[in-house]
Amino acid sequence: MAYDKFNILQSTAVPLPIENVDTDQIIPARFLKATERKGFGDNLFRDWRYHPDGTPKENFVLNNPIYGGKILVGGKNFGSGSSREHAAWAVYDYGFRCVISSFFADIFRNNCLNIGVLPVQVSADFLDKIFKAIEADPKAEFEVNLPEQTVTILSTGEHETFDINSYKKENMLNGYDDIDYLVAMKEEIKAFAEKRPF
Repeated sequence: MAYDKFNILQSTAVPLPIENVDTDQIIPARFLKATERKGFGDNLFRDWRYHPDGTPKENFVLNNPIYGGKILVGGKNFGSGSSREHAAWAVYDYGFRCVISSFFADIFRNNCLNIGVLPVQVSADFLDKIFKAIEADPKAEFEVNLPEQTVTILSTGEHETFDINSYKKENMLNGYDDIDYLVAMKEEIKAFAEKRPF
């Protein structure tokens, strides 16, 4: 299934300065029964967002109308815990296209890259600058430039580079998942196969 192409994203951000956010907090296990990648955004951070009776918790950031945007900024070690890909689905389905942290669990990082969410790992110092920029102005905007592999605090111009696997980068730029990538190469694959001896 193809996803939105990711090139340059300019957006405000939602701050979640909590370390060791695990996948059970991102999407609780009781919501993993669905097999389609739809509807998970409603239950993103469910137990942090809502009381048991379903009413919103006013002090949780996703329930605060002053914050919004397509970028989620998390604390160190974001996406730890079990390997459920539903956690990445929930992030995408809610509307986030980028998660910024100073460290990601490897499986969560790869699950994000597979579905069109860009995990941007920055230094702890730069992450702190991002949080401070949002604290000073909840409407502060950031630019995530995938071709240049940079993230910039637009109010100050400060920026930092980030790493990404070249194959995953190409897929993100084209909006491909692994199957789309192979389909796009079908003529090359066919030509290669025709040259092979039987």
